[in-house]
Amino acid sequence: MTDEQIRDLGPAFSAYLRPYHAFCNQDRTAPHLDAYCRALLTDAPRKTAEPNALASGTAVRTLQKFLTTTHGDHLALRDEFQARTGRTLRERPTDDGLGTVGVIDETSDTKKGDRTPGVQRQYLGCVGKVENGIVTVHLAATRGTFRTLLDADLYVPKSWDEDRERCDRAGIPEAVVYRPKWFIALEQYYRLTANGVAFDWLTFDEGYGGKPAFVSVLAMAGQKFAGEVPKSFALGTRGGSRRAGVVLPAARAQQGKRYRLERETQPAQVWRAAGRKVSVNGLSMMLVVGWNESTAEVKYFLASGTTSVRRILKVGFRRWTVEHLFRVAKQEVGLMDFEGRKYTGLMRHLILSLLVLGFVAIQTDRLRGGKSGADAGASVCGVEPAVRGVADASSGRVRSPADGAGDPIPPDAKRQREEVPQKTAA
Repeated sequence: MTDEQIRDLGPAFSAYLRPYHAFCNQDRTAPHLDAYCRALLTDAPRKTAEPNALASGTAVRTLQKFLTTTHGDHLALRDEFQARTGRTLRERPTDDGLGTVGVIDETSDTKKGDRTPGVQRQYLGCVGKVENGIVTVHLAATRGTFRTLLDADLYVPKSWDEDRERCDRAGIPEAVVYRPKWFIALEQYYRLTANGVAFDWLTFDEGYGGKPAFVSVLAMAGQKFAGEVPKSFALGTRGGSRRAGVVLPAARAQQGKRYRLERETQPAQVWRAAGRKVSVNGLSMMLVVGWNESTAEVKYFLASGTTSVRRILKVGFRRWTVEHLFRVAKQEVGLMDFEGRKYTGLMRHLILSLLVLGFVAIQTDRLRGGKSGADAGASVCGVEPAVRGVADASSGRVRSPADGAGDPIPPDAKRQREEVPQKTAA
């Protein structure tokens, strides 16, 4: 990026935030929204209310009250953000033939104590084991080189839902109850489509794909998808109900056609794969088994309707984009840095983090590959320079990639999600 481009980002950020002032309900509250969002773009090691207030020159108590008690419709702000981002997605070119791909996944953060809404000992991908912390469910979108997170919801464990007094103390509304993560993802999907976001495809990991109710609802809604499923997933075939690993053994993939899958920042992967038509709850779908020539890793994908094996693999492997987004969101805009005790404050922090990440996504995509000569391509990873040019203040410490590391994808044997028996979920 040039110095001029960095200088231009400040006014661009102000213009980007201006339409969201209407959701603050009071004119005097709008500057707090600007202050909080700008503070999310500083180099502070933690983007909680106190350092955000110090970075923006705002009284700490004022910014804390802005998050938790001031009047303002953060859910309507989220809807407006989604509608605007939906228009942005439609305007973005794509040359991969996939259009807009929605990616469903969850992320997590360790928390001390027992008062943060939703906190308990549970599997946390950020540390790869069971720890004390919270989990949030997200739906991201990628189209061509543009990608951003579109939605965020707190996962409320059963133990919280069964203790409504504890929920009341944390400000969790009566309507917010335990829902399996796949159910939260469906709620987000329907909310986004209602707000004008159209997905050509959806993809997800086997924690979601392993729920027959989830894939069946998407198929009945006419939404195309290609996501991972466990090899134990029950399928309908002419011979009756059988597991995916039996219907298509890994050996079929090893003998199958070779597919070269390009990746942005890493070497291409070569997978061998084979497919077969199957049914789930009476709905026609396509099962694909893939085998990585380099690592011998085996993956199963389930897709709605019938489409080519190549396209199913291309859609399924777009899931890497959400892992990238989680890293950027945690390291650069403090997605999981909330340290309060109220549900409203947590949700507002998540939504404002999405809002800021949306700006970063737009500017990164606009400036991608913008340099010439010896610096050609320097802006391909343009998140850091773009972000640090916008903030009015800085804490003085430059964050390294090691800060707030992204969620690793845990081995299947260690992945501990809520278990919903297949017959029950269906």
